[in-house]
Amino acid sequence: MALDIAYRVQEPLTLDEALSLGDANLKGLEREQERENAAHILAGLYANRDFLADAAIDALKLTYADETQGRRKYGPQVITLGAARPGWFLRANIWPGVNDYAVRASGKDAFFYGLPHDHNFDFLTIGYHGPGYISDYYEQDYEAIIGYKGEPAGLRFIERSALFEGRMLYYRKHRDVHCQHAPDALSISLNIMMTAPEQYWFDQCRYDVKRNVVETILSQGANEAMLHIAVAACDENGRDLATEILWNHPSQRMQLAALQALSENSLSQMEKDKLLDQCRRHGSAAIAAAASLYINQHEQ
Repeated sequence: MALDIAYRVQEPLTLDEALSLGDANLKGLEREQERENAAHILAGLYANRDFLADAAIDALKLTYADETQGRRKYGPQVITLGAARPGWFLRANIWPGVNDYAVRASGKDAFFYGLPHDHNFDFLTIGYHGPGYISDYYEQDYEAIIGYKGEPAGLRFIERSALFEGRMLYYRKHRDVHCQHAPDALSISLNIMMTAPEQYWFDQCRYDVKRNVVETILSQGANEAMLHIAVAACDENGRDLATEILWNHPSQRMQLAALQALSENSLSQMEKDKLLDQCRRHGSAAIAAAASLYINQHEQ
């Protein structure tokens, strides 16, 4: 599960001071010294009980200005704290309570409550305000997962606990899985999020923990969406491109998207059966497994 991080109580940091420290010292989170550097930043912001209100007011002013000009910069749940940096950024997440109007009006899914998932990036988080969201924590062996819908996930349940005020956790990419539940009252967490250009080619998954399988891939990008559109339009060029991607693209995720697009759109049943039979002998284990899954679903 996400790792509890011990840290020393320290003097408050202003947001500008925290960003400057990050610019000088934040290179990652995988090494212990890197986590200590990041923990120093979050601990300093946690000790500052005033900065977030000022940041929220600034965000509201910018949001209002953007909306009056037809733009929207901030989401309802996230306040970006300062400009994004190369390799990382800082944000505050707002977690409505279980009985808050936002949850009753929009539903739990809108806030990712009750949706077990992993992450394709590392991040460090601290409970800043309120009782904190509750999580069911699991671990997975990412190297053992191919990454197709319905695949056995091998999740191991660890515990259920809350991100209460002052608790700091390190979420490891591709390893830590959690299912969040609404806190008893509105809560806020502060996060240091690591970014890298290649992360968008690595899967972030949602899981069905009752069946212990991969439910869907969350991290689909624009290329996958455009591929589905091209094939669904029944254009021969779109099908030819999807076929080329299926057999030759270096990204397994794009190959899976091509298989899904081809098998769900525009092919006759005979063409689909032929394609899936060929894909069962695909060089990618993920494509072969996904093709077998499609065949089994059709036969049931």
